[in-house]
Amino acid sequence: MSTGTLIAIIVPVAVLLILAVALWWFVSRRRRLQQQFGPEYERTVRRSGSRLSAERDLREREQRHEQLRIKPLSPQTRRQYTEDWTRVQQEFVDRPVDAVQHADRLVTLLMHDRGYPTEDYEQRLRDLSVEHGQTLEHYRAAHAINAAASRDAATTEELRTAMVHYRALFAELLNGGGPPDRGTDTERG
Repeated sequence: MSTGTLIAIIVPVAVLLILAVALWWFVSRRRRLQQQFGPEYERTVRRSGSRLSAERDLREREQRHEQLRIKPLSPQTRRQYTEDWTRVQQEFVDRPVDAVQHADRLVTLLMHDRGYPTEDYEQRLRDLSVEHGQTLEHYRAAHAINAAASRDAATTEELRTAMVHYRALFAELLNGGGPPDRGTDTERG
């Protein structure tokens, strides 16, 4: 075979191989973002109108998250938060609106103690989405019900639902992003 023939065969094969590797990398990155961000991935795609733009946004969130100093809680702090949550749930019986507002403040305080910035609600959502994408819709729903409650526009059933939603994110934050602890495991660090 002549050199020209070899080049004519090798160059297209090399180009196809490079394209295949690039496609594999692109698909793998997309799949990783979909798994990590869960429902937040599709929500971001819908909001941005473009998968590429959404994925760039999600990668920017990851980069910002890497700069945060997210930390686990001490066993004593976790125990205190667990007790505080129990009090908020008990308060629901007599004062459901107050309980939902207290649940919101408790979740925000927990975020702060874990190392998340808490000044801006939209930024909280973006920061939480990196590690808590699966429960972020709970937080959005609870926050919306809490806002409606502050306008006297939420039913008791909606307030109960808000408590359930807050509890989902609360448990995840309390346990460092893992599954909720069972029994006395809540006291471990």
